[in-house]
Amino acid sequence: MRPNPLMLQEMAWLSQRVQGLAEGQERLSGGLTHVSESQVHAQNAMLQLMETRLSEVQKGMTEVLQGSSVRTARSLGDLHQRLEVIDKAQANIEKLSGNVLSLQDILSNKQTRGAFGEIQLHDIVSKALPSDSFTMQATLPNGRRADCLIHLPKPPGPIVIDAKFPLEAYEALRRADTPRAVQEASALFRTSVRVHLRAIAERYILEGETADGALMFLPSEAVYAELHANFPEVVREGFGLRVWIVSPTTCMATLNTIRAVLKDVRMKQQTGAIRRELAELSKDIDRLSDRVGNLDRHFTMAARDVEEIRTSADKAGKRARRLDNFDFEEIPE
Repeated sequence: MRPNPLMLQEMAWLSQRVQGLAEGQERLSGGLTHVSESQVHAQNAMLQLMETRLSEVQKGMTEVLQGSSVRTARSLGDLHQRLEVIDKAQANIEKLSGNVLSLQDILSNKQTRGAFGEIQLHDIVSKALPSDSFTMQATLPNGRRADCLIHLPKPPGPIVIDAKFPLEAYEALRRADTPRAVQEASALFRTSVRVHLRAIAERYILEGETADGALMFLPSEAVYAELHANFPEVVREGFGLRVWIVSPTTCMATLNTIRAVLKDVRMKQQTGAIRRELAELSKDIDRLSDRVGNLDRHFTMAARDVEEIRTSADKAGKRARRLDNFDFEEIPE
């Protein structure tokens, strides 16, 4: 059976298509190979780039961590020093707190509070006056013992300083938080100070024995300020009783004035001795003047003798030169 031309034509077309498909497959295979190679190359480049970037990041992170560790170590050192300073400050605060508590214990007891005022008074007086111008715990002619007696000449005479510390009344006044409590505390404070003023006036102002006044020493500037700011009538009452209230500051100023008075009194007491010393000094000056005159006369005589010696020496030299030149003319006198 002879093949149909149409079938031959179709078979030829199919053969061409198969050959085209084979060529396309070859081209596709080559393209895939090229793509595969390009992808491998790109992956290698990407891996190398990533390794480089990771290395740089690791290096940067190492430097950052090292810097952070150094700063952290420095910060820890500074923190340690600050903690040491805080510990020392805490220890000082605890010590100060203990001292404050001790002071509160001292001031809470009436006897120890009185001793505290006496010690402070002694410290102020000993700094302001000579040691022989006052006596601590002096006994007066009426048998009363004063905290301090300053030996002033008459007039005005010895003056007493007595230390008082109305702490309970003052603290009650500070704690008062209602008008009624303030009124009651003010009355208590006013009464306490008045009692002290009258006791000093009765015990330590003795006619013919002491000065006609006395000093009440308050060892607290706060109590003194409160008294003068809000209780002026009590201060005026003290003036009427001839009892003057002083604080540590005003007491030092008063004692400085008393020291000037004592110095003037002692100068007056030494006036006779000063006059005798001045008379002897005048005699010494007269003798010195006479001796200076004698010395001046001696110097004048010595100068004249030296001049005469110089004249004689000149004459002797002239004679020697004339003899040397065989000149025997008479030398005038």
